[in-house]
Amino acid sequence: MSALPVPFPLLPQSKPRVPRGDLPDYLPARMVNEFVYCPRLYFYMWVEGLFRESADTVEGSAQHKRVDARPAALPEAGESEEKLHARSVMLSSERLKVIAKLDLVEAEGFAATPVDYKHGAPREAGKDGALEMWPADRVQLALQAIVLRENGYECDEVIVFYQKTRQRVRVQVDAELISEAEEAVARAWELAEFGMIPPPLVDSPKCVGCSLNTICLPDETNRLTDFDLSGADQMGLFDALDGEVVRKPPVSEGLTKPIRQLMTPRDDLKPLYLNTQGLRVGKSGEVLQVKEKDKTVQEVRIGEVCQVNLMGNIQISTQAVQSLCESGVPVTYFSMGGYFYGITTGLNTKNIALRRSQFRLADSERFALELARRLVAGKIRNQRTMMQRNHVEPRKMALGAMKAAAERAERAESLDVLLGIEGSAARVYFEDFAGMIKIGEDEIDNAVSKGFTFDFAGRNRRPPRDPVNALLSLAYSMLTKDLTIACYAVGFDPYMGFYHQLRHGRPALALDLMEPFRPLIADSAVLSAVNTRMVTERDFVRAGGAVALTAGGRKGFFRAYESRMDALVTHPLFDYRVSYRRMLEIQARLLARVIEGEVAAYPVFVTR
Repeated sequence: MSALPVPFPLLPQSKPRVPRGDLPDYLPARMVNEFVYCPRLYFYMWVEGLFRESADTVEGSAQHKRVDARPAALPEAGESEEKLHARSVMLSSERLKVIAKLDLVEAEGFAATPVDYKHGAPREAGKDGALEMWPADRVQLALQAIVLRENGYECDEVIVFYQKTRQRVRVQVDAELISEAEEAVARAWELAEFGMIPPPLVDSPKCVGCSLNTICLPDETNRLTDFDLSGADQMGLFDALDGEVVRKPPVSEGLTKPIRQLMTPRDDLKPLYLNTQGLRVGKSGEVLQVKEKDKTVQEVRIGEVCQVNLMGNIQISTQAVQSLCESGVPVTYFSMGGYFYGITTGLNTKNIALRRSQFRLADSERFALELARRLVAGKIRNQRTMMQRNHVEPRKMALGAMKAAAERAERAESLDVLLGIEGSAARVYFEDFAGMIKIGEDEIDNAVSKGFTFDFAGRNRRPPRDPVNALLSLAYSMLTKDLTIACYAVGFDPYMGFYHQLRHGRPALALDLMEPFRPLIADSAVLSAVNTRMVTERDFVRAGGAVALTAGGRKGFFRAYESRMDALVTHPLFDYRVSYRRMLEIQARLLARVIEGEVAAYPVFVTR
């Protein structure tokens, strides 16, 4: 019999447990199953309330729905001498403070046998290939036996029916099995009350099929804890030398093998942009219906979108908002000019412990300065890389100045000094930005004839006064939106930052995380839109001194922006390729690891 995980001290078995005010009164037996399978998974699901569906969980839920579709009550013990089958029975143990839902109970008189339905296949053990229950299933079924006994039934045997192989596996209920289940319950309660997330499993095959592996990031977290990130003068795990990125050696030699890519490179879900003024969004069943006047112009399944973006004067029904919140799909609101007003999201940010740590560390000047140094130095290095990759002929003086600025940023003594360094580097970068705009002579002549040019003399905003600045402002607004969504998905408060200070209505943390990605995503999308003619001189209008995009121009830019967000990029630390949209969530989760104390310092994304 395998030992139970997590060496937390056990609660005294003779002492009744008094639940804390912030924990439920009863622990589900299903969560004890998760605890035995993986304590970290249990912590995410029960303590933090996180869950994501996978193909296996969806299929398992469908199988249980079929089982639950024919409920039948379980009589009091001894009431009926006939053999009967009761389904979807809910019983609890007051002694252990455990509640269990029993898929099926085969009862006769005082005798009862629980039967649980599992999605997978049984475990093969021994040389003869005998079938066994998995340890987590064995403990869960033992708890079902305990609750049956505490409700007056005799239970000497438990059964699991494994759907994949259509086989039953039986286990006799003895003192050793009961003790194992009680120990698991005590440790699960202790872990929940202790309030500290357990470390990830190391190179475990369990992680491959886990629906929460993109939240847990087991291999990534283990890799980061094996690197020395100390030292304020280090740029995370990397040094930038003349544009080349050099990996620092790990502290130990045990984690040098490649990290498994447990997530798909891209998300199947796509964002929905609604840009035409006067549209109305409603729903029918699980489908969003987009109408212009009384005509349906588009229908989109809610299960196929990751966000809904409303640009300007667009109405959305309460029913549609409720369904999107229930499905965890955020709705974002923008002005016609692209100003990011706000977001509607469901109650999917239950991780109050992370936000408490976030607020506590926001008051730490040392932590805020160290994180800000890394973010600004990463931004400057990525700006420098953009110039090297895209400029017709980058000035050596500009490249040298930006390299020096990144090094000074790592040693900045205060946030005010860091702001000055960032501003100086941005001035050098935007002075040479025009050299990355590459349109032919014919296009230039055509642009002049239309009254607009893509000449760029420097950054201006509020309002932007030329086409390139109008595109940059919209790009930064889009990126702020996506990182605000990432912050909510992880459990952060996006308005409490570390580098960007508090200001009413400003998502400071999203802006913090955004710094290294400004040149890689936003600036790159603008250059792509202009250089490939996704946006042309016909797509701008002037109102007073301000220049804005037309509806068609915004549509063209959204294509360029989403193309960039969907582009695959190699993570410089983990060596696997994911889209930029996935990268934003990965980096937000890595910051959460730092704030929760699992990882020593934030590894800023610096492109190679």
